[in-house]
Amino acid sequence: MRSIGFRFLVVGLLTLLMVIPLFLAAAVIDDRAGYAEDTRRDVSREWGGAQTLTGPILMIPVEGEVQRNERREVPGDVEGETRFEEVTVTERGPVMPILLMPERLDLTADTETSIRRRGIFEVPVYSADIAFTASYNTDRVASVLKDGEVPQWGEAKLRLGLGSNAGLRGETSIRAGGADLPLEPFFASNASGVEALIGDPRGRADISAAITMNGAQELKVSPVGRITSVAMAGDWPDPSFTGAFLPDERTVTETGYEASWTIPHLARTLPQISRGSFIEPAAHAFGTAYVQVNDFYQKAFRAARYGILFIALTFLTVLLTERRDTPTHPVQYILIGLAQSIFVLLMVAYAEQIGFTAAYLASAAATIALLTLFGWTALKLGVRTLVLGVTLLVLYGVLFLILRSNDQALLAGATLAFGALALTMILTRNENWYGAAGPAAGFRLTDPPSDAALPPTPAAKRRAQAEAGRQQQSGEGPWRSASADAGATDQVKADSNATSTISPKED
Repeated sequence: MRSIGFRFLVVGLLTLLMVIPLFLAAAVIDDRAGYAEDTRRDVSREWGGAQTLTGPILMIPVEGEVQRNERREVPGDVEGETRFEEVTVTERGPVMPILLMPERLDLTADTETSIRRRGIFEVPVYSADIAFTASYNTDRVASVLKDGEVPQWGEAKLRLGLGSNAGLRGETSIRAGGADLPLEPFFASNASGVEALIGDPRGRADISAAITMNGAQELKVSPVGRITSVAMAGDWPDPSFTGAFLPDERTVTETGYEASWTIPHLARTLPQISRGSFIEPAAHAFGTAYVQVNDFYQKAFRAARYGILFIALTFLTVLLTERRDTPTHPVQYILIGLAQSIFVLLMVAYAEQIGFTAAYLASAAATIALLTLFGWTALKLGVRTLVLGVTLLVLYGVLFLILRSNDQALLAGATLAFGALALTMILTRNENWYGAAGPAAGFRLTDPPSDAALPPTPAAKRRAQAEAGRQQQSGEGPWRSASADAGATDQVKADSNATSTISPKED
């Protein structure tokens, strides 16, 4: 029989082997998580997608000197010959427009969330009522004009960038100088949204708007104002504030949230006035993300990562409680590890149907019951089965706490691993890892058997059978006849009598 040290090493190798089923389980979870994310993305896009408001920005066309190359026909050096040459022509025409940001932007957004389902997957979406006011200082335009350039005030436009025009619902209105502006959709190389011909803005530089829009995943605002003030509120209990700026104030309860930002121009990298077609909002936007915190796919991934630790602790418990005369076979260890690997898949499969908590409790109860029954019936642990059952209860209880808490997961996992190692060192402090024969015998529990104790080889068996046949034919050995034995006895007696009748004289 091998020593406890040898069996300990074998169990360690079997534990490493269990990485394979855990890896395969994690691959299945990754596939399901990818399918769920694709579903969320499709539903979000159909509902309006992630929305980012950029603007309103005043775009003022400019007329100036434009140079262009023109191919002209000129007379050649030889009479009657013509040739072509490139010439530069200067003329009046449109040049790069001016983009003027608001001096102040005040925006409020009230959101109402709901859950949309597709198959077994849930996607949080929102409807937002957005209102804002903006004011502009048109005197800044002169600072970016070049010689000969003239702003076309009568052709000025107001542009409001959106993440997706498909999210607009109800009536969207933008007012300037007390009058509603006629809105049209626009699409630029890096943005889309709505725009309106505002006319000469110098007499009505104050803008107000009311927008109702759908969206999903995120609602962000770009800080285009020299001073941007944003207030968001909604009924989503788990908001995540994201983007370039975090809120100055926020309140999050089980019934919703409120958050406010005030962004001065010095905190952003956007110029107050510039030349171009539109701005890139992604690098500056901030707002709220509507996420499902700690969903069960994330929990399942973490359970798979911690799985090797819990399998190792279970193997260790079996090793320390097994009967020394009937040690656990490696195949039995593999069955135990496979049961704990399948636990992760079982949890995900049921969580998609009945939610994480109920799925975890049901899967953990089934796994604990299976392994405890296996320890009683197959491993023959007897009353030590209680130790195995209690250990499994503690392990899966700690795992539940790890999966429920993002912040305390590492602390709980590291403490559990250290405590298990310390307990093992204490329980095995008097263990003779080499066995009774000592280090000279390696990891064997006793000395190896002698040659006499070894079973005969097939060749030895054949030689023994041949010798027995020969003895039977010659009457030797155990097949010697009784008459032969009697004759031999009489001859011995006669020889004895003859010896006794010889007198000394005859000698």
